[in-house]
Amino acid sequence: MAFGVIAIAALLAAPFFLYPVFLMSVLCFALFACAFNLLIGYVGLLSFGHATFFGGAAYFTAHAVKVWGFEPLAGILLGVAGAAFLGLVVGSLAIRRQGIYFAMITLALGQMFAFICLQVPFTHGEDGIQGVPRGRLLGLVDLNEPLAMYYVTLAIFLFGFFAVWRIVNSPFGNILKAIRENERRTISLGYRVDRYKLGAFVMSAALAGLAGGTKAIVFQFATLTDVQWQMSGEVILMTLLGGIGTLIGPVVGAGLVIALQNYLATSDFPVTVLIGIIFVICVLLFRRGIAGEIMNIVKRKPDEIV
Repeated sequence: MAFGVIAIAALLAAPFFLYPVFLMSVLCFALFACAFNLLIGYVGLLSFGHATFFGGAAYFTAHAVKVWGFEPLAGILLGVAGAAFLGLVVGSLAIRRQGIYFAMITLALGQMFAFICLQVPFTHGEDGIQGVPRGRLLGLVDLNEPLAMYYVTLAIFLFGFFAVWRIVNSPFGNILKAIRENERRTISLGYRVDRYKLGAFVMSAALAGLAGGTKAIVFQFATLTDVQWQMSGEVILMTLLGGIGTLIGPVVGAGLVIALQNYLATSDFPVTVLIGIIFVICVLLFRRGIAGEIMNIVKRKPDEIV
């Protein structure tokens, strides 16, 4: 609890020391990584198509706010609902298989959705939906003010993070962990495993949609980049670097990747090469991820560390 209070205090003070747009980017992708970690870290399902829900919600939100004139929060909620529906459709098909077959099905369906986004008129093809107005939250808060937009993004992130924490530490979350550890034994105990996996898939998709919808309001656009397989690979990388199966790990991984992309964007050194080197180092030295390894060291006794 003390760590949580310190972290929230630091986040509240952060925009006075760092660029707010950079911080909002970190928060959006951290929430996306947390949503993905809910699926891979606590159910053991590797999805290669999670950009479908992130980018799909960004498109839904951007279109609703710009074309239909929705209030920003209503637009984000529409994006969440759309992502949850996509998660229900994709999950219903994907959970019929396990392992690499599950991953390949999510990848194939994700690529199919990206092609649809390229062809349908409302996404504007390769141009995407640009110039999305931030508007006023509930008609009161002007989101065109950077600080106001940052604190709204922070509130959304904290809500999503709390939702993941609550799911993981609930009886439902305990069943998900049992499925991850031994699915056959969980079935033998009388649980309908497919329903729990589908429920977790839809929740993960909805939270990814919350991140995508918020991102569309923050950056005021939605493009094909949000739904392509590279985005799915990026969130996998964030989660692996931070630590699978830990609550704080995806946040650490997202912060590291976004910081490298942001601060090395103007340098001659290729960012992807540096991220690849860091990933290899983490695989060799931090098998549990950065946050996972640190937490493991903290939990160990002094004599075990020696």
